[in-house]
Amino acid sequence: MSVIVNGVELDIEHRRCVRCIQDSSVPGINFDAEGVCNFCRMHERLLEIYPSGKKGQDILESFFEKIRSTPGKSGYDCVVGVSGGRDSTYLLWKCVKEWGLRPLAVHFNDGFDNPVGGENMSRAAEALGVELRTITSDWREAKDLKITFLKASVPDLNLGTDIGIASSLYEAAFQEGIKYILIGQSFRTEGIKPLSWSFFDGDYLRNVQKKLGMVPLRPWKPGDPGFNLGKKELTYYTVLKKIRTLTPLYYVDYVRKDAEEILKNELGWVYPGAHYFDDLYHSLIHYVHRVKFNIDLNMNSDSALVRSGQLSREKALERASGAYHIEDERIIDLCIKRLGISRNEFESYLNLPPRTFRDYPTGYGYIKLLRIPIWMASRANLLPKITYEKYFKHGK
Repeated sequence: MSVIVNGVELDIEHRRCVRCIQDSSVPGINFDAEGVCNFCRMHERLLEIYPSGKKGQDILESFFEKIRSTPGKSGYDCVVGVSGGRDSTYLLWKCVKEWGLRPLAVHFNDGFDNPVGGENMSRAAEALGVELRTITSDWREAKDLKITFLKASVPDLNLGTDIGIASSLYEAAFQEGIKYILIGQSFRTEGIKPLSWSFFDGDYLRNVQKKLGMVPLRPWKPGDPGFNLGKKELTYYTVLKKIRTLTPLYYVDYVRKDAEEILKNELGWVYPGAHYFDDLYHSLIHYVHRVKFNIDLNMNSDSALVRSGQLSREKALERASGAYHIEDERIIDLCIKRLGISRNEFESYLNLPPRTFRDYPTGYGYIKLLRIPIWMASRANLLPKITYEKYFKHGK
């Protein structure tokens, strides 16, 4: 039986995990004798690495003591990345209301913000008494990067924005002399994407843009990195400037429904319509992933919810068929128009042969050489601990 993996038809047996809903279309998946997939087994390992409950609280408090004792120039002790979505808004609320931190909220705008997310951020910042700092991308660069990755014919369609978000957080931390960046991710609700779906590498981005892009990226400056965040820049921020990135929600039994109730009642938060839909470009991404690559990102996140007991397997299976509801043709057309390309040009990119990051020059070989230093950096919280798991346990 053939299965489509990353848009390529392979002659392999179709199987589905007996615990979650991940199936053979997920690259790098394998199943043990009990029929349980390696992503579920990784979830078990992560529960040990990132304990919740009393143990998790103790670990977080040790982090927070260090954070509180090292304020930056303006009195802020951490940078919190915000988007207006549930996870980042909840993290900001926790920082102020429960953990007693003094965060600077930083948002990266690449021109595709959902207005609902923008209103959520403004209301949350005002209610919590937090400064909201928006870093706006160079539109010519941001737009061309999105077109470039459509041309590259890879699943990493939002890599430019992902790099832009990370570099903007480092930019704010550098400018303010802040040593800690907090991001609102949780493996309990999001899972871990296969590497070939989301290869985060600034050198990869630069190489693809140099080969296929029309707009050269402006040079890197520590206080204005733009879309530059390769190994040299990352080393500068993490090793020389000792800026650490933490994922506090990893140590919390984070339940989405409970978080939503708090945010709605206390901050007037409004659901943007879907996870990640604080960025309208995800409407186009979901469409391309489905029709070109046979990628279902919701299968990944719904499987995480099944593992953490927040969604039944039966309900997840029901949701794992057909187009995702945010694949709104009006929004897809809006994204295409905002890119300044025609529908025919967009369709021509869909018809290109599917590729992955391995078809382009990247820093992956360098990353593999640094396996032990990356493991040490992950354990020292210079990098998120999950970095090692993703690149070396699921890098196939």
